[in-house]
Amino acid sequence: MRRQVIAVLSLLGGLDSSYLLLHKLGVISALACTSGSACNVVNSSSYSSFLGLPVAGIGLAGYLLIFAIALASTQPSKSSEPKWDRLLALLAGGGVLFSAYLTFASLYFIETACPYCLVSFAIILTITGLALWGAVN
Repeated sequence: MRRQVIAVLSLLGGLDSSYLLLHKLGVISALACTSGSACNVVNSSSYSSFLGLPVAGIGLAGYLLIFAIALASTQPSKSSEPKWDRLLALLAGGGVLFSAYLTFASLYFIETACPYCLVSFAIILTITGLALWGAVN
């Protein structure tokens, strides 16, 4: 059940990242944000790209990879193998570190926050916690 929850959360994170990526690519002209959050500022900043790639695209790829592994590891032959939880924890943990860096940059360098980015951070933190729980149990 835990890996199924991880799969659902990764889909939600993927939708969130897709929305931000569509804005970054110019498909969506403005993001729907709460007042004062300046989503467009954050998603248009220099921190919205990493090594020439849109951060939202990196997030989408990460969420899709986590989804695929979580879903594949729910098969009865794999469901009791803790290696899948360790792999999910490793991938999601990398996502947490990257999201923490981006959140720090958003708050301290850009001096504003994007709710979509914060939601993604919460999702990847939850996925990491669930995966770690499975890896140690």
